[in-house]
Amino acid sequence: MSPRSRSYSSSTSSTSRTTTITVSSLLISNSTPAPRSRARAARRRERRPPGNQQLLRIRLLTSTTGTRPCLRPWRETGDAAELVIPGWQTMSYFSDISNVCWFMEPLFDQQVRRLHRTVGNAAVDGYHVLVGTGSTQLFMAALYALSPADADQPMSVVSTAPYYSSYPAVTDFLRSSLFRWAGDANSFVGDAYIELVCSPNNPDGAIRDAVLSSGAGKAVHDLAYYWPQYTPITRRADHDIMLFTVSKSTGHAGTRIGWALVKDREVARRMTKFVELNTIGVSKDSQLRAAKVLRAVSDGYAAAAGGATRHRLFDFGRRKMVERWRMLRQAAAASGIFSLPEETSGRCNFANETAANNPAFAWLRCDREDVEDCAGFLRGHKILTRSGNQFGADPRYVRVSMLDRDDAYDIFISRLASLK
Repeated sequence: MSPRSRSYSSSTSSTSRTTTITVSSLLISNSTPAPRSRARAARRRERRPPGNQQLLRIRLLTSTTGTRPCLRPWRETGDAAELVIPGWQTMSYFSDISNVCWFMEPLFDQQVRRLHRTVGNAAVDGYHVLVGTGSTQLFMAALYALSPADADQPMSVVSTAPYYSSYPAVTDFLRSSLFRWAGDANSFVGDAYIELVCSPNNPDGAIRDAVLSSGAGKAVHDLAYYWPQYTPITRRADHDIMLFTVSKSTGHAGTRIGWALVKDREVARRMTKFVELNTIGVSKDSQLRAAKVLRAVSDGYAAAAGGATRHRLFDFGRRKMVERWRMLRQAAAASGIFSLPEETSGRCNFANETAANNPAFAWLRCDREDVEDCAGFLRGHKILTRSGNQFGADPRYVRVSMLDRDDAYDIFISRLASLK
């Protein structure tokens, strides 16, 4: 296909953390096409639906284009978030051999700790900071580190339903003899386990605590969404293992950087060993870019303390999420066949005021008696979502991303409100 008449389509697997919009027959042309290309373009125009029907399919999953609402503040930061890396820099595997995580750039370590102190969402003193290629790699590293190598059977990995759909897929992907997916934590029986605690939870936004308690059990807290744009910061989390990612904190999903805060040195060492064996470290270029981005966020609030109000990322993000949740609740009410979780709020120590919980996802339920498969029902109306059964829940539920582009989100809201 000629690049001058190429139609654009973006898609992802069901286990990836991405949001996708499929645009039908969008022609990209910078010059006059060749005759054959013109003929192909004409045939596409004949098949192209009018108006907004060009956006026939809105696929609302988790988030790469889900980072789009964050674009505006980043366009306004100027050189505060820009980075030039000389050709001779970042050539070695090693960054700091005195650190447990020897491939982590010291500047990234510093900016992670600074951001958490600025926001107050996690303790950093007395913790080891580890870097990974996204938080998914660190999730796998935690499973590896917490699973005894000499156990008679694999360690059971559990999470309370509805749980993030990638947990079972990633856990069992390599069919490891060290660990295996064991389902809903509420129905688990046994003493040895790794409990995954996602809070705020993906997919329903609920604030979660571990439900199991055993001397042989371990917990990994996935706090990817514990940031002020999504939820009030009510306490400084201080769990044994906490996972974070730039994709959900700042919107930079393509940078592919996550980090873990780990109390125990031996667990941190074993997690680092997993990353070493898996990818021989983590891209230094990505680490330096992430450090620059995190610094820009923290600098925005340091400047705000002096009276400046620009570049306050979390303030912008919270306003955007409040607006989108208002639109969604109005659309659900107008339709009359959908329900959403009750809105909750709490005292946000970061904002120093009471704030509503505005999750990155909507856990939408279809209440029509003749609809047992909400995802299938919405698909019939040209809205693609993830079914509740992918999260260990009732298929009358679906997960909807609240993080897509404004134009796609507006179309989604319009279509949802029209359903009866």
